[in-house]
Amino acid sequence: MSKINQAKSHAKPVEFSKNVFAVGSKDAERRFFDTLISLPKGTSYNSYLVKGTLKNALIDTVNPGFEDELIGKITPLLGDLKKLDFIIMNHAEPDHSNAIPKLLKLTKATLLASEKGAQMAEQYYKIPKERIRAVKNNETIALGGKTLRFIYAPWLHWPETMFTFLEEEKILFTCDFFGGHNSNETFDNEKTLTKEELIRDAKEYFAEIMMPFRAMCKIAFQKVKAFSPKIIAPSHGPIYTKPEVILEEYSKWVGGETKNKAIILYVSMWNSTEKMAQHLNDALKKEGIEVRTYNMLDLNLDELARDLIDTKTILLGSPTFLNSLHPLAMHYLNLVAQLK
Repeated sequence: MSKINQAKSHAKPVEFSKNVFAVGSKDAERRFFDTLISLPKGTSYNSYLVKGTLKNALIDTVNPGFEDELIGKITPLLGDLKKLDFIIMNHAEPDHSNAIPKLLKLTKATLLASEKGAQMAEQYYKIPKERIRAVKNNETIALGGKTLRFIYAPWLHWPETMFTFLEEEKILFTCDFFGGHNSNETFDNEKTLTKEELIRDAKEYFAEIMMPFRAMCKIAFQKVKAFSPKIIAPSHGPIYTKPEVILEEYSKWVGGETKNKAIILYVSMWNSTEKMAQHLNDALKKEGIEVRTYNMLDLNLDELARDLIDTKTILLGSPTFLNSLHPLAMHYLNLVAQLK
């Protein structure tokens, strides 16, 4: 990540519960994730510092290029960086874990991760075994007045993923689960963010990241409900101070709930397929069916992915191209299959 991005991500730490701080970075310049997902609002790499009376823990870190910013935020809050006792890795992907090696070099902190996460930290980030402690599912650690519980949540969206739950304040740190790409707002209740925008961003994120793992999402969602969190703090996008809003939407998405809705996906070489698509679009609408019609030539992937979550029917239109489907039709059929 460029120094320009790092310079522009200058938000100060925010204390959103007693001695619980948002210390991550906002990346307004980033325009693509996984070289596939567009980021019109940029994104954020949320990291959280929890200060107890005896020990201190950092939950998740930041993307490459933002390490110094993170260190600059947490050092004044601790008084001395060496007072950091634990670094918790909910997920090993670099946008959340890249700063871990540097932080371990500067502190005596222990890295806490799931059993698979511990293996990945050693393999990917060359963390010495003696600096890693694999925590078990439902294991707790006491920080002094604050208790952290670890909940395994595999395949959301890597096999090592876990959640961290701050029991006293009922804050659930979920890493990618409940995430959304947004570098503008830190919280869900800011005046610049409407409920519609909040849900749209979260829905696109779910479609492109979580939908292929819907079976595991169902299991994790039941775990989340059992904890009745008062705050949900993901590692991308706004912190949910009213979690009931996003929980209501997620209950539909993870459950595969569909609407009376159809997607028409077409590509046309001499307008014939386009005419058929338009005829179907009009006919279905007359029957009271919600229709989304996409020309593959100028298709917005994020919108398509969002619509795939709750559509009941997909109609594909393609001209014959060298005795087969048009290459664009093949490409998007493959993408739909990958998103499941």
